[in-house]
Amino acid sequence: MSDGSVFQPGLNCWSIGRADDFSIIVDADDYFSAIRNAMRTARHSIFLVGWDFDAGTTLGRPDVDDDAPRKVGDFILWLARQNPDLEIRILLWSPALLASWMRPSNLPYLLRWKWHPRISVKLDGKHPVGSSHHQKMLVIDDEVAFCGGIDVTLDRWDTREHLDDNPLRHRPNGAPYGPWHDASSMFTGEAARTLAELCRMRWLRAGGNEVPRAPLQGPAMDRPSPGFSFGSVNLAVARTEPSHLQESRVVEIENLYLDMIASARTLIYAESQYFASRAVAQAIAQRLAEPDGPEVVLINPVASDNWLGALAMDTARARLRESLRRHDPSDRFRMYHPVTVNKQPIYVHSKLMIVDNEIVRVGSSNMNNRSMRFDRECDVAFEAGGSEEMRGRIAAFRADLLAEHLGVSARTVAHEMAQSGSLIAAIESLRKSQQGRTLIPYTTPEVSDLEKWLADNEILDPEGPEELFETITRRGLFRGRLHLPLRWRRREG
Repeated sequence: MSDGSVFQPGLNCWSIGRADDFSIIVDADDYFSAIRNAMRTARHSIFLVGWDFDAGTTLGRPDVDDDAPRKVGDFILWLARQNPDLEIRILLWSPALLASWMRPSNLPYLLRWKWHPRISVKLDGKHPVGSSHHQKMLVIDDEVAFCGGIDVTLDRWDTREHLDDNPLRHRPNGAPYGPWHDASSMFTGEAARTLAELCRMRWLRAGGNEVPRAPLQGPAMDRPSPGFSFGSVNLAVARTEPSHLQESRVVEIENLYLDMIASARTLIYAESQYFASRAVAQAIAQRLAEPDGPEVVLINPVASDNWLGALAMDTARARLRESLRRHDPSDRFRMYHPVTVNKQPIYVHSKLMIVDNEIVRVGSSNMNNRSMRFDRECDVAFEAGGSEEMRGRIAAFRADLLAEHLGVSARTVAHEMAQSGSLIAAIESLRKSQQGRTLIPYTTPEVSDLEKWLADNEILDPEGPEELFETITRRGLFRGRLHLPLRWRRREG
């Protein structure tokens, strides 16, 4: 890489490869359609790696009609029938009795796939106690790859309009679910082959046979770039892998978060399901303490969508937010939640970060301890690399994301930011003038003593398998002091 690159293979990424074309796909309406179309072009192999999976999920728009089955379980069988040369490998996380494959919608398909000569399924439970395989990847013919935060499962599909009542947004039994915001990526070229190698490594780890590389023949067809296209980029692949048996811990994702935050000059914009990582909060605190440090804007859901997340992650978020106030003398940190026209919360499941107009990352990792050190994760990232054209695309992408959240046009967001010179000021101006879909600021809730204790001692969000069994006195959300510049340590007293 050229001098000045944030990416350092072996430290904050696994490898860097050229993506002939790279796109970020926002929300599952476009994502499900994109992977459906790409899988239909598969000639040799499909790798599908997921955290959660439901065979009853419609792959594409719920009303898709393209002569192929709608449900992904039937769609996979149909693909195998259509092409006698196609090998399909599905790798799913297997958390014992809680496994998604125990659902009635999955079991019949697992049995049918088991007896198919060209469909292989591995249920992977090889990880430390309490950990998970959280990666969400799809690779087709070693030529086109998808990596991000969207699982092929229920309750994920939604359009970017996030309507209060969308008749297409329902489960297979007809029950509606709420609006959902998410993100993934699609890319081709050398970077896709790198992700294919990661899939092969996972497959072997799970007990599968060695998989030969697909023959390099170039794309089967012109693949229109879904979502927001950035063209050709040098793409870094970063991982989290916990120490387990003979395998060493990999913390590339955590290091990349910290290095991206440290590199920011004026602005950090992020979307994450959680904000509970002590390391990330410390890095943000260091930047907020600087007189000329960057603004930091974080988009979160109003609350976690499960009781465990509410107890662990939401409480840690409240504690970290209040801690950051003491290190933010210039008031440059904001957390917001998106809501619909009728002020219904839009669940934020995306995991992405944009630093200045220089670096973009997207993947499966949340801003919590598990994603940094305990679960298995995969993110991809690229830099502008000195290109003014690419900087413009990155700025336009950030404006596009905020336009979705604020219910305005991307041009309006860009204009407001140019006028104010501040993303926070632009958001405040636009959200106050909007009667429809908008962003609302985070308000710290009341937290019980038990919730504080659980969060402060990271009982439900450990940093790794070793920390899971550490004594309480050796771990915690606030252990050690924040590594702030000396002038701010003095000021803190």
